[in-house]
Amino acid sequence: MRPAQDPAESARRARFGRLPERIRLEDTVEERAATPPDPARDAYDSDGWAVRHCG
Repeated sequence: MRPAQDPAESARRARFGRLPERIRLEDTVEERAATPPDPARDAYDSDGWAVRHCG
């Protein structure tokens, strides 16, 4: 027969008595851009240099 448990032990077992649920690896990673997107960066005009330098 087991000795009687004190209330503190019962509380510990209720809180820590089992392992937590598994967390998927996909749920542990957050992907964000390192810098905010710059719309001016993608606004390159490939013919613009010809107008400025060959005209």
